[in-house]
Amino acid sequence: QVQLVESGGGLVQPGGSLRLSCAASGSIFSIYRMGWYRQAPGKQRELVAAITSGAGTHYADSMKGRFTISADNAKNTVYLQMNSLKPEDTAVYYCTANVRVVDSSRFDNYWGQGTQVTVSS
Repeated sequence: QVQLVESGGGLVQPGGSLRLSCAASGSIFSIYRMGWYRQAPGKQRELVAAITSGAGTHYADSMKGRFTISADNAKNTVYLQMNSLKPEDTAVYYCTANVRVVDSSRFDNYWGQGTQVTVSS
């Protein structure tokens, strides 16, 4: 019913920047929150940042000041601007959205397929 498609991952040198995008499509009535998680090899998936439809944002402490989340509500799209990237930022980044689909009264969480970010010289 809902598809999330991420783009923008890749290989970047330490100190570099990347911008991730995630577009939601399908039978969407409304979106309450969109966000990004990441999972590095051998580690648990962790929250990176989230943004609500009212533009409230939340960041994991290690990302504050380096990452910026934003959204285009009209396009059901969320962005993650990542600056000053470090090798420890290497992970698969997943988009997530809390969506109410058409003909439903509840919000459910959906996930994208993930995009690889590799920070290496």
